Parts: sequence; structure tokens; C-alpha cells
Amino acid sequence: MQKKRAFIVLFSFTILFLLIMLRVLFLQLFEGDSLLRAASAQRLASVSIEQPRGNILDRNGIPFTNRTEKYTAILQPLYFSGNQALLETISDTLYLDLNKLKKETEIKTRPVLIEIDEIKKDKLLALEIKGVSVIHSLKRYGSNSVARHLIGYLGKKDQTGQSGIEQIFEDVLKDNSINSVGVITDASSNLVKGLGYRLTKESRDSGVLDVKLTLDYHIQEIVEEVMLENNVTGAVVVEDVNTGDIVAMASKPDFSQDSVEQYLDSPGNELFNRAIAAYNLGSVFKIIDTAALMENNLEAADNFFCKGSVKVGNNIFKCSSSNGHGQVDLETAFALSCNSYFITMGLEIGYKKLINMAELFGLGQYTGVRDQGIGESRGNLPSGSSYYSPGDIANLSIGQGVMMATPLQVADIAATVANGGIKNRINIVDSIIDKDGNKIRNLRIKEGHRIIQKETADGIKQLMEAVTDYGTGTAARLDLYGGAAGKTGSAETGKKDVVHAWFAGYFPRNSPRYSIAVLAENGQYGGRVAAPIFAQIAEEIMKKGY
Repeated sequence: MQKKRAFIVLFSFTILFLLIMLRVLFLQLFEGDSLLRAASAQRLASVSIEQPRGNILDRNGIPFTNRTEKYTAILQPLYFSGNQALLETISDTLYLDLNKLKKETEIKTRPVLIEIDEIKKDKLLALEIKGVSVIHSLKRYGSNSVARHLIGYLGKKDQTGQSGIEQIFEDVLKDNSINSVGVITDASSNLVKGLGYRLTKESRDSGVLDVKLTLDYHIQEIVEEVMLENNVTGAVVVEDVNTGDIVAMASKPDFSQDSVEQYLDSPGNELFNRAIAAYNLGSVFKIIDTAALMENNLEAADNFFCKGSVKVGNNIFKCSSSNGHGQVDLETAFALSCNSYFITMGLEIGYKKLINMAELFGLGQYTGVRDQGIGESRGNLPSGSSYYSPGDIANLSIGQGVMMATPLQVADIAATVANGGIKNRINIVDSIIDKDGNKIRNLRIKEGHRIIQKETADGIKQLMEAVTDYGTGTAARLDLYGGAAGKTGSAETGKKDVVHAWFAGYFPRNSPRYSIAVLAENGQYGGRVAAPIFAQIAEEIMKKGY
């Protein structure tokens, strides 16, 4: 009987013990976060360290964001409040104002966060002060950030995207988890033993994803380094001629993504993305003239004499050479950018045919990146059905007057010629991917259609090669790396002495891989200013094998 009673007691205690253990295990595995938050409700204060965010990546998975190391010193006031000597040591090490530090630590229980550099970090940790720690993380942007206009920036207060990819894909990049540091105290503001200062991560359905672009980080870096070296105010766009993918897009001057407020009223317009803005086009339009001439089976003049100007109605249009080019055919007129020749040819081709060809090349229209959220200009192309005069045709033929285009559109003109007449859909955003690199959503649209015959494209390529061989674009020659071809432009703006410099071309010559459009605001001469920049960029890309 006693054995039976003892067995029942032992069995009961065993069951009770097992139930308690199961409960503890359940609380630890499934209720830990909620219990921690409940305990944290007693804390007097907490400070958010950072809100994790998805990365913006290049086509090879190289990040444009979160590249720069960041160190944050966490000072926990309750450990050393009132300790004058310790506060002096900390202020000397971090170069802080002692009185300000003393005030902050005396009146606060919440942690004090101070961003520091690596040198200060090492000095601080060497002191081994209780109540002082350092968190190592990554800054969203850094002094070496590239593609700033396209990437955009975050608002300082709420850390949400305010422009560019950051804003367009806010819902994708935003992580609902928050990393914070807080203090848990009792009613007397004493640290709760075993809790005290704690680092926590509050997760609310976190599912952070990355945005993958078509840009190539290394090519983007080359473009921006060359632009800075040449002190260019303007834009450069590099396009893969076989796919229509934009591999680099840069606008200068640019801005610090952490200090956007200082550029809001700046005369330099640093926040303005020149790569997708409309500019007077100039002689780059002669590519369109030539395409219209060839596609309509019109005969090009073989013995045109340029005397330095041409009269159209009551207006006299000066040529690029005031003394005239003398006897020219289509190739030499294109290579030397003879306005007189192309105005005469433009009058023969006709206004509507020129407009139709420009439309086929995408002028006056959005390129496709607008569908991916990039707020591009569509430029300006007059309607083919509007009133026009011979003077309007003359202006259009040399890319002057109301004709305007973006560097993005111009890079695509060169790419379309380079690949044999196929106009590809332009992409700048590739996909949404998870942290393992798996594609969650494809955003890149692959499509292309022929707009001119291959024979026409080949004919224009021959003319563009002449530009770099002996014409206005010899500064863009790329002899050591397969050669290049292109077209210069010097676009009048209607403002006195303000002439924009253009170069649009492709390389290598026999097997084109990339097209580049270079715009230098008020650069005056495309051949002297824009063409050398093209050559520098193309040479670096070829040299480094990108």
C-alpha cells in the first residue's frame, strides 16, 4: 500500500515536472520575443540604432548601397553618471565637448549614440570602460557612392526613400525589423540585474528583398571618375548595344545623399539628373537625316559644294566651317559635319519623312525606363502634321530649333545603328531578388524590333567610322582597342555663347558592344570636349575587360 502511494506521489511529481519543463521550453522557443517586449515595456527609454534595409545591386550582384563601414559608440549613462574623471577620458578620446557630454549623461538613462571613425573606435575599446561599447555596421551611403541620382536617398527622420530607386521600391527595400538599444530599470531607476542595457531586434513580418539593376558597378565607377577628372557638367550614358540594358548612367555635378538639404537652392542644380533631361541635340541628328535618306531610296549628292553657308528662304544658315568645306559627298559631309549639305538634303527628304524617322528612333517618346519608375523626359519632337516652313526643315535637319533629346535617347540612337538597325527595349531595373540571389520578380522587359534595314545601318556605321578616322571626332579614336565610331554635335541653345557639346558613338568598331552618349553642358565643341571623354571611358572599359 505504501509502495503504491509512493509510486502515485512520484508519478504525480514527475508529470508536474515534465509539464513545467514543457512550459519553460515553449516560452523560450515560441514566446521569447513577446516576453522580451513585455519586459521591455518597463524600460525607461530605448534608442533605435538602425532599421535594416534591402540592397540595391548591380547586374553582377555588387551592391551600390551599404558599402561603407560605420562604427557607433554606445554610452550607457547609468554606469558612469557623475564620474567626472571617466567622462573626461571619454570626451578626450572622442573629441567631445565635456560639458555637453556631462549634461547628456546626467539627465538621461537612455543610451547615448555617437558615430565615430575607426581610429576613435580602436582608442575607445582599448580603454575597456564598463558601460561603453561599439557597434559595427554599414552606412547606407559613403563618400565614394556612385549612381547617386539613380539610387536616390532616404529621408533623415523616417529613413524612407525620397527619390530614385530608394523611393520607387520603398515597399521592397524596407525591412520592418528595428535594431535598438535600451535600458530596463526598476522604479528607482536602478538597472534591473540581468537585463539593464540590451540590444534588441524587433521583427514585424520582416522579409527584406534586394533590387537588382542592369547597371555595371565597375563601368559606372569608370564613367564617374572620368567625368570628375575632366570637370564635366553634364551626363554620360552607356548602353549594351545587344540588349538595350543601361550599364552606366551618370550626371554631374552630383550630391551627398546624407546632406541633401544643402543642395535644395543650389545654383549648381546638383539634384537634377541630366542623363534623363532634354537638351538641344545639334548635329547628332544627322544620323536621322542619313537614315531617312537611305530608307527612302533617295540619292545622296556626290558633288555638293559647301561655301560656308546656305540660304533658305530669307534666312542664311551658317555651316560648321565659316570658310566652307568645298566639294563634299555624303561621307565627307557627315565626317566633317557640314550643315549646308544636310540642310539641302533635308529639304529634299521632306519634313514628314524626317519626323517619321526620328519617331522610329524613339525621339519625342519615353524610352521605357519610365515604366520602371524612372521619371525621364521624352524630349521634344514637333508633330509631322503641324505647320512647317523651309526654315523649320533646315533647323530640324541639323538638330536645332525646337528639337530636343535626352542623353539616354542619344545613347540608344547609337546602339540601334551599332547592332544593325534593331531598336531594343531599354531597361535599367532587372529584378527583385531575395538574400540568396533567387529571382522573386522579373522586371526586365526583353523585346526589340527592326526600325531600319541592316544595309542602312551598315551604311551609317561606315559614315560614323569616317567621323573618327578623319572627321570632327578623331579625338574618339580607339585604335589600340578595336577602334570606335560616332557622331559629334555642337548644339546651340538660344542663349548667347551657350553651346552644348555632344558625342554619340559605339565600340569596338567591328563587333560593337557598348554605345556611349556624352553631353557636356556649354562644352562648345563636341569633337574637342565630348569626344575625348568618350575615348577615355571606352579605353578604360576595354582595358579592364568589362
